[in-house]
Amino acid sequence: MIVEPVNSHLVLLPVAIPFAAAAAGLLLLRHRPRAMSLLALSAMAAGVWASATLAFDVMSSGAPVVLHVGGWRAPFGINLVADHLGALMALMCQAVLFAGVLYALGSRDKCVRFPVFYPLLLTLAAGLTGAMLTGDLFNFFVFAELVVISGTVLTACSDHRRGVEAAYKYFYIALVAAMALLLANGCLYAEYGTLNMADLASRIADHPDAPLAGVALGLLLVSLGIKCAAVPFHFWQPDFHTTSPTAVSAMLSSVVVKLGVYGLIRVSMLLFPHADSLAPLLIGAGIAGVAVGGLGAVGTHDLKRMLAYSTLAQVGFMLVAIGWRSEAAIAAALVFAFNHAFVKAAMLMLAGVVASRASVKSSSFDVVTGIGRALPGAGVLFLLGGMSLAGLPPMNGFVSKFGVFRAGVDHSAWLVLAALAIGSLCTFVYVARSFQRVWWESPEAAEHVKPTGDSLAAPMLLIAFCVAMGVAPQPLLTFAADTAAWLADPTAYIAASLGGSP
Repeated sequence: MIVEPVNSHLVLLPVAIPFAAAAAGLLLLRHRPRAMSLLALSAMAAGVWASATLAFDVMSSGAPVVLHVGGWRAPFGINLVADHLGALMALMCQAVLFAGVLYALGSRDKCVRFPVFYPLLLTLAAGLTGAMLTGDLFNFFVFAELVVISGTVLTACSDHRRGVEAAYKYFYIALVAAMALLLANGCLYAEYGTLNMADLASRIADHPDAPLAGVALGLLLVSLGIKCAAVPFHFWQPDFHTTSPTAVSAMLSSVVVKLGVYGLIRVSMLLFPHADSLAPLLIGAGIAGVAVGGLGAVGTHDLKRMLAYSTLAQVGFMLVAIGWRSEAAIAAALVFAFNHAFVKAAMLMLAGVVASRASVKSSSFDVVTGIGRALPGAGVLFLLGGMSLAGLPPMNGFVSKFGVFRAGVDHSAWLVLAALAIGSLCTFVYVARSFQRVWWESPEAAEHVKPTGDSLAAPMLLIAFCVAMGVAPQPLLTFAADTAAWLADPTAYIAASLGGSP
């Protein structure tokens, strides 16, 4: 399918808007934090509009939006490709990051008033969205590094005393992921002479047994496994998300980990669709993630740390579905990834709201036990979000898990389904336990509750979306099904990316 879209420059806007706002804010508004925060919120709102328009164009036309940057046709030039997958993931990232900026506006953290906070948050948005929309593997590396640098500095400026330590951990593990990705790029370029993903997919299909192809695949799996915190590359994630500012941890645990999930879908469905070794590796890593994440969340002592471990388990569900690689399984993985981004961001924000009302700002259960008694509204939101994580109707998490289980039945993967069911039971246990401790039990000592704290506006918006997507999931299910059908035929992506005129 050769595509020559009329509004091809639209694909540039979700990347350019937050990046331009970050530069303008840093240059002009660095000493005016309130104006900077409003600029960031306006930029993210514009980014959501551009991403939604882009996704609507792709969904309505059934064809990707392609931009050949500088007029140089791919594969010799760089192109941006908003196909079904890229458009869906970009919309997810922009919408959740808008909520992240909204939460930061109502946050009591000192770090949100630093001159670099909002520019870095906007740079993170630009890097994350650019990675979802680029058609070039090297530029995927560049955009991913923007995400890493932004996330590292945002964590280092945290109010938490161990923020710098967590930032160092994240930076060095991200350095390993970057080296693996860069080496994979080198192997693929040496073997096939290109890094454009469409051209690369075509050449790999012609010569799948090239000597460096397997090495590149292994390096890609390591890099992307680190980025999505897949077991056994997960060890950095709980510390990192526990100590980073709430507005940042909510983004990192909800949408930034999806960078690895997105990359694994591209590797499985576009670059190496015939690699038989991928299925057992992804399914095994997914089951391990469900086990480690579920047990870690049940046994942890901190509310935010519990939710960080929960991300390991939720990513495990996605990896299992990607490993099955049928259209139904890929559609289920996409629905799961999209819905998880909203509910996990909301849950971490609610943990931040509770911690902000404690006498000593901390999400440790020893500190926040009973704090929720003064926050009934937050309790209702947390209960709804917990129902979504556990996969209970009528929340969007039920739609997500139902899709994965139905795909598993199609594959007759009964043992895998049993492991996922046990993981879902663990989710119910730790969500119920945390709700009981924070909103039901009485404080062990006379705990002073601050009269004000972080705003509930952002988590309320996200939970409302979760309820809406649980009650009326059909638009997302249709888009995900169309995306899975699109990904099932790599030649369509190749033709669209290389065949459209600049």
